[in-house]
Amino acid sequence: MPKTSKRGKPIKGELPTPVQRSDEHARATFAKTYDAAMEQYGDEGRATATAYASLNHSYEKVGDHWEAKDEPGPSDARAERGGLNDQESAGGVDANATKQHLLDLARRLDVKGRSTMTKAELVEALQKANDRATAKARED
Repeated sequence: MPKTSKRGKPIKGELPTPVQRSDEHARATFAKTYDAAMEQYGDEGRATATAYASLNHSYEKVGDHWEAKDEPGPSDARAERGGLNDQESAGGVDANATKQHLLDLARRLDVKGRSTMTKAELVEALQKANDRATAKARED
């Protein structure tokens, strides 16, 4: 998993592919958090989860990459609770965003039936669209 170079920048090839396709700040956030969590916990799974939680505070997954959120903060009930908990994650979708924001993302990702979806249905549809976009990007 990620390490930072001597200049303090993440080594891009060691980042998860959606993070690789994101801006420099997102890559640095993930890598630095991962490295610090590995030092503290010594567990790759926990370090990865911690790095995604940190990234998810300021970024949201849009298709095959992460984009900065308008306002930083917890993205779902799991993040609001903090720490290790049994809440379901929204998988990078900012479930706390407005319905209009989610509709705009669904439009960008060409989610069918978006205009009749509830907010919860939009979150689920965006998760699926993100997963499809990431899988497609890995094929290319």
